[in-house]
Amino acid sequence: MIKARITVTLKNGVLDPQGKAIEHALSGLGFGGVGQVRQGKVFDLELAETDKAKAEADLKAMCDKLLANTVIENYSVTLT
Repeated sequence: MIKARITVTLKNGVLDPQGKAIEHALSGLGFGGVGQVRQGKVFDLELAETDKAKAEADLKAMCDKLLANTVIENYSVTLT
């Protein structure tokens, strides 16, 4: 079994209204030292696979086909 973590974030230059809302909320709660906030998604997966290269290829395909909108999002895959 192989475990992986996929992190999906908006590309630089893409407007992040949720991040901006979080930034304002934190400021309203008294956390004045917080700068720019960007929100993303994290997926933890367990694959019934033993071949590391095959797992990495499958994870990339999952991201390209479903987990990330590659037009506006970047993703990174980390095997854990």
